Parts: sequence; C-alpha cells; structure tokens
Amino acid sequence: MSGQSQAGFTPTGTIATAADRRRVVFATVVGTTVEWYDFFIYATAVGLVFGQLFFEPLGANSALIAFATVGVSFLFRPLGAFLAGHFGDKLGRKAVLMWTLILMGAATALIGVLPTYQAIGIAAPVLLVLLRILQGISAGGEWGGAVLMAVEHAPKAKRGIFGASPQIGVPLGLLLASGVMALMTAIAPGDQFLQWGWRVPFLLSVVLILVGYYVRRKVEESPVFIELAERKEKASMPIVQLFRKHLLLVIVAALVFAGNNAVGYMTTGGYIQGYATNPEGPIGLERGPVLWAVTGSAVTWLITTLIAGWLSDRIGRRTTYIIGWVMQLVGVFTLFPLVNTGQVGLLFAGLAILTIGLGFTYGPQAALYTELFPASIRFSGVSISYAIGAIAGGAFAPTIATAIVQATGSTQAVTWYLAGMTVLGLVATLLLRDRSGIPLGPDHEEEQSVSPIRGLARA
Repeated sequence: MSGQSQAGFTPTGTIATAADRRRVVFATVVGTTVEWYDFFIYATAVGLVFGQLFFEPLGANSALIAFATVGVSFLFRPLGAFLAGHFGDKLGRKAVLMWTLILMGAATALIGVLPTYQAIGIAAPVLLVLLRILQGISAGGEWGGAVLMAVEHAPKAKRGIFGASPQIGVPLGLLLASGVMALMTAIAPGDQFLQWGWRVPFLLSVVLILVGYYVRRKVEESPVFIELAERKEKASMPIVQLFRKHLLLVIVAALVFAGNNAVGYMTTGGYIQGYATNPEGPIGLERGPVLWAVTGSAVTWLITTLIAGWLSDRIGRRTTYIIGWVMQLVGVFTLFPLVNTGQVGLLFAGLAILTIGLGFTYGPQAALYTELFPASIRFSGVSISYAIGAIAGGAFAPTIATAIVQATGSTQAVTWYLAGMTVLGLVATLLLRDRSGIPLGPDHEEEQSVSPIRGLARA
C-alpha cells in the first residue's frame, strides 16, 4: 500500500488529521487513567485498611500478607499479556483494550461490595485475592494495547510525546486514587472510614469505566494493524515466534522496566502510605496528610513523564533513560531520610524528588518498547516484556520492603535494594541501541528484525 489508504493512514502509521491524533491521545489518557485508578485504589487500601478488615485474624503478619496480595496480581499479568498479545496481534489493539477495561472495572466494583472477614470468615480474603487476580490479568493486557494505539498513530518525530500520553495514565490514576481516598478520610473519619468510607472509591469505578468505554469506542484501530490485516501478514502464533526469535530482547526489555517499577511501587504499591501511617511504626502520621502528599507527588510524576517523552523525541530514548536512571538513584537515596523525619512537608519532598526520576525512566518507555519489536509480533513483545518486568520489579517490592524493615528495624537496607534495582535498569538500557525513529510499518520488518541489543546482528 503506497501513499495514503482510504482510511487516511500512511504506511508508516501516521494518521491524516490533527483531530484524529487528538482523539487517540485523549482516549489513551482517559482509558489508562481509569484502568490504573482501579489498580492503585486496591494498593492504597491495602496500606490503610485491608490488613485490619480482611487479614488481621490471620495473625501478627497480617500487614505482610496484605501487601503480598498486591504482588499476587503481578503473577497473573503474564497471563493477561499472553492473551492480549495473541489476540492483539491477530484481532487488533482496540478490541483487546475494550475487554481489559471491562474486566478491570468489574473486579474493582465487586471489591467495593465484598464482605469483610468478620462477616464471612476466610472466604473474604480468598474472594479478595481472586478479584485482585482479575485486576492483574486486565493490567497485563492493558498497557501494551494502549501504548501501541498511541505510538503507532503518532507522527515519526512525535512518538515519544504521543507514547507518554498513556504513560501519564499511571500517575493520573495514582493521583485520582490517592485523592479520592484522602477525600473519603475527611468525609468518613476514623471508624466510619473502616466501616464504609473505603468502599466508595471502589464503587466509583463503575462511573469511570463507563466514561472510559465510551471514549475508547470512538477511536480508530491502529493503522499498523490495519495494514497488517489488509496484507494478511499477521503472525499465526505471535507468542511462539516472539520467544523463538526474540527471547533475549524480551529479557533485556523486561529488566529496563523492572528498574523503574521496583522504585515506583514504593508509592503506587501502597508501601509508603502504610509505613508512614502505621500507628505502631516509627512515624505514625494521620492517613489524610500522607495521602495528600502522595497525591502531590503524582503530579510531579505526571509532569516529568510528559517532559521525558518530549525530550526523547529530541535526544533519543536511550539518552533520556540514562539521565533518568541517575536522577532516580538520587531520589532513592533521599527518600527515607526525608520520610523518616515524620514531617509531612519533607515526606512530600522525598516523594517528589523520587518521582522526578521515575518520570524520566517511564515517559520514554512506550516509544522505546514499540521501536524494539517487529510489527507482526509487536503487541506480544511489548505486553510480555512489560509483564515480566512488572513481576521482576514491582510485584513484591512492598512485601520485600516490609520484610526488610521488620527484620532489621531500619529502612537502610530498603534503600540499597531500590538502588540495586535502579542500577540493573541502567545496565539493561546500556545494552540497547537507540532505535528512535525506526519505521514501524510491516514494509520494514527486515529492518525491525535487526537486534536492538548491542553486539548482536540479528534478534
């Protein structure tokens, strides 16, 4: 297909009108914000109430068990990624995104009406974990579809900033989740929050999902997938082809994300919220001020994510990432000294410094991942690398941090753990060539199949 197709798309995946571009950006931002609000509202509730309501009868380690349920969902992300990758490469990006949105919303709303341990006994934590697993399956498929819709629609010179649009759905989701929870602690203080206040943010998901579903229905399918379908060049078994030809690339790409995700889950996984508000801990702050501090840091994360996406279009994905890893390392070493002062203002400062680095190691990720994999297996490659990186990095980061503090009585070892993960992400980035601007369409599969890993000629 040469020139422009009747749908107005070029073979390189650039859509014809600015209105179409705005619609795609808006839809990816709204959709991913809703998805990640649902995902993070659980993690926030774990740090505040779930240990008491669902796990306290299980003994002294109830907080540790509660945080472990955050990680359980990550173990099922690869299943979501496998399913979404397979069907996304065969049936299209848009259809998969509609189903991930519905699945996430249904699971979140059901948590909002779930009886506690006191009401139904051991069935309560079991059902809670099952619903969290459904959230994990949805999250495993969501990210890859959203970033491909954004980047494959983008002009060549703006892939970084277009790709950052679904990326800001993560800090926006955190901002919304923390903000709504903070509001509910004011509306329903003390025991009221434990009795019913925590449920409202979960039930609000129903409204948000309806909005996200409506917005996504209006978006056109990815032009790269349309061209693959017209040419009948879709891979019959994309996942098999991915692991047979690109296994090492999947591992390296996963390690890039693991370095970001381990650190990011100190806030998005509920650890800082639980650590700072634990009445038996060293700080013992009120829930509301801590949640507002996390909400403020989400704004910093959002802004730096957009800046990093924009910058990667000018200096390349790899260079932007390297700058980000250095900044993230600074944030890791300043986090706990500021948090442990017990002053809300300094707690916010620690989180804000940390999220500057997080933004720079997250903003370029959508464009970086999209440019790593050939068109015919791109959804599978992007989704599975992301899911494996999430397990290696963030799945049990809050649980590991909780266990370290319980064992040592200090947060110093947690700092070194997060620093080690940051360095791991840096090393993985240094192994990759910069492929900024590589053609994305199926015409260029041969060029796309040259390995992005330095020192290798083929995938």
